[in-house]
Amino acid sequence: MNCAILQPSSQTCQICQRAPCLRLAPGRTAPASPVRACSSPSANEPQTSLSRRQLGISQAVLLASAALSLRPQHAQAAGLPEEKSKMICEDDCQARLEGLQTITTSSGLKYKDIAEGRGTQPPIGYQVVVNYVAMTPQGKVFDSSLEKGKPYDIRVGSGAVIPGLDEGIRGMKPGGIRRLYIPGNLAFPKGLASAAGRPRVPPSTPVVFDVQLVYIPGLEEE
Repeated sequence: MNCAILQPSSQTCQICQRAPCLRLAPGRTAPASPVRACSSPSANEPQTSLSRRQLGISQAVLLASAALSLRPQHAQAAGLPEEKSKMICEDDCQARLEGLQTITTSSGLKYKDIAEGRGTQPPIGYQVVVNYVAMTPQGKVFDSSLEKGKPYDIRVGSGAVIPGLDEGIRGMKPGGIRRLYIPGNLAFPKGLASAAGRPRVPPSTPVVFDVQLVYIPGLEEE
């Protein structure tokens, strides 16, 4: 393994074919470790000055290491604040949730209407356009149309989404916002694998959805 040797007199770096070295102050003894003390090379050792290319490679490695330490998954370890997810129900909405009535359906689905909306509820078979934020019961976001940058199209009653979400949307009106507390038997029977920065959802565990019904194509108000 190559290492740099600092000559005590000139502070000049040279390359050797030994273990990494460490220069010692006068009067100090060599540490008992793989890092050895610097000394003048013997006559049999080749002496080659560090090239600019070698110095450039070393600097590039250091810069890459620093950049990796600031990647999002290391933000918390580096003491940086975690990036906040986009939410349908922001702080003021969260403050009002406690005072809203919780409605429980015969299937076990629970929901709270944050905004009622207006117009017609979507009939079975109609397509609806929604925004949604899907969370664990602890509030960890695992999927979101807001972060994907566009609303999601769902055909009501087609089985294209989990039963709890389908049922919760059916009772909404355009412009409405609803929080759905979906029990495990109406959620993901096979669970969801974790993604980068996203939590894993175990099979048949409760989940929470915030849903905004944007509009119902073909049933828009004149």
